[in-house]
Amino acid sequence: MDRRDHPTGIPALDATPVESLRFLFYGRASTREHQDPRTSRAWQLDVSRRLTGEHGVIVEEYFEVGCSRQVPWHLRPRAAAMLRYIAANADRVDAVVVGEYERAFLDTNQVRELRAVLERYGVQLWLPEAEGPVDFGNPAHEALLALLAKRSLTEVLRSRHRVVTAMRMQTVEQGRYLGGRPPYGYRLVDAGPHPNRALARRGVRQQRLVPDPATSPVVQLIFSLRLAGHSAAGIARHLNEQAVPSPSSADPDRNSNRVDPGWSLRTVVEILGNPRYTGRQVWNRTSADRATRSSSGRRTSVRNQHHDWAISTRIAHTPLVSEQDFVTAQTIQATRQCIRQADPNGGGYVYLLAGRLHCGLCGRRVDSHRSHGRAAYRCRHGHTSART
Repeated sequence: MDRRDHPTGIPALDATPVESLRFLFYGRASTREHQDPRTSRAWQLDVSRRLTGEHGVIVEEYFEVGCSRQVPWHLRPRAAAMLRYIAANADRVDAVVVGEYERAFLDTNQVRELRAVLERYGVQLWLPEAEGPVDFGNPAHEALLALLAKRSLTEVLRSRHRVVTAMRMQTVEQGRYLGGRPPYGYRLVDAGPHPNRALARRGVRQQRLVPDPATSPVVQLIFSLRLAGHSAAGIARHLNEQAVPSPSSADPDRNSNRVDPGWSLRTVVEILGNPRYTGRQVWNRTSADRATRSSSGRRTSVRNQHHDWAISTRIAHTPLVSEQDFVTAQTIQATRQCIRQADPNGGGYVYLLAGRLHCGLCGRRVDSHRSHGRAAYRCRHGHTSART
């Protein structure tokens, strides 16, 4: 009987490998929430042992949990540890065996990067799909890697499309709260068992937004001041002068690594522009995927265009502002824009004291402008500042 057909868990009569290659095993599970890492590791390790059993033994195991395959190998915690081990112990390693291509690699670029490291230290790469070591000089193996990469990328895109489409429909048609921290002015309460029966059996519950008695009046005040013609900076300054707790102060867990700076112009603008205060559920205002990943591997959140937002067709939670007032607040020009006029001679105006003058009361640098056709300077405190 072929040793690879031997039942798992029962020692073979001849357990001595024909060769004595020393393998490092690498496997990966996407998440702890939706996969059982122990089961995933077990079957990947079993596949690897069946592949390498007649040629050597696995001397070290590196199993990744909760790290996307989109992350380069040198930025994955366990993969990076394995590469460091190879660099420090090249004479003790003969090959790296991967449990499954799609678990380990996103595309051929990651394979090339790993190949460069392994060839530097004389280490082979073994794949179950190649039924042994990968021969990068073999056209058949090159074609196989290209096919596996295409299949892996297709699976990523297909999974992403399924998830994004489902979440969009859950928002638009059901108005379901899909996670994330609640916007300032709301808090989360239990909304019953999860509609997915498998998740409900595991105790997963739905949540919904309700007005926070402490902070919802502040949101309503912000909109009322805006509708009265106040600038975002003026609103922020008013809240600071009245010692109204800012979002960071009201909920310290939101930004536990930051010192509370009080209300800022940006904070007020974010609140005024959030349609969730009309009672409609909103999803996909921001995104963070591999296209926005920084060189360090961290995903950076970016603001999506308005046409990409998913907004519920019905009221999903108690509104803090009417839809008409929300739309009106978006169109108000609270500060007068200074229109720069051209010099009669075709050149720009020259302000000899620009950047040199400061307000004697607040210390802010004054702005240059034209007054009765002449150069003038003024302090814009109260129009562009949020601090007293």
